[in-house]
Amino acid sequence: MPAQAIVTTDEKALLLSFVAQQRDGIRNAAYGLTDEQARLAPTVSGLSIGGLVKHVASTERGWIDLVVGRASQGGESDYADYEAGFRLGETETLADAIATLDAVAAETERVITAADLDGEVPVPKGVPWYPQDLDAWSVRWVVLHLVEEIARHAGHADLIRESIDGATMYPLLAASEGWPATPWLQPWTPGD
Repeated sequence: MPAQAIVTTDEKALLLSFVAQQRDGIRNAAYGLTDEQARLAPTVSGLSIGGLVKHVASTERGWIDLVVGRASQGGESDYADYEAGFRLGETETLADAIATLDAVAAETERVITAADLDGEVPVPKGVPWYPQDLDAWSVRWVVLHLVEEIARHAGHADLIRESIDGATMYPLLAASEGWPATPWLQPWTPGD
């Protein structure tokens, strides 16, 4: 996907394009990393690229679970599970984490394409970060929230990637999409 979301008057397509654009930001930050590099947490936060890929997939799946009214598949039943959701484990691979992200993305597109953007999504009760005085969000609100949530983590991923090997967003995007080199933009290559 290019650096900009599509231009369209179709609201669902536009919303999904912005979600995909931010998701691609995380995918591009992971471009060319080894599993070992994807596990690195080179900043004070302790976040890693692999962990962010896992977390975004889990979070997006959790929101889509709410939209379709099914029990969460996230598996974050306690704090240890929650923390593990931010790490790429020793037996996990970046390729598998990205494959999960892609599968979640395909489901999001399918669910939102079929949904009524004004449809109600019940607010779970007893969750401290959810409003207690609201019964439902709209599907539209959920998709906009996904844009915000994923964008926040795409920014984290950009900083982490730059801390790992100095690679930045546009050269990574150019490399992942096969853009030709120009005098003002050189696609990232291993060893840069």
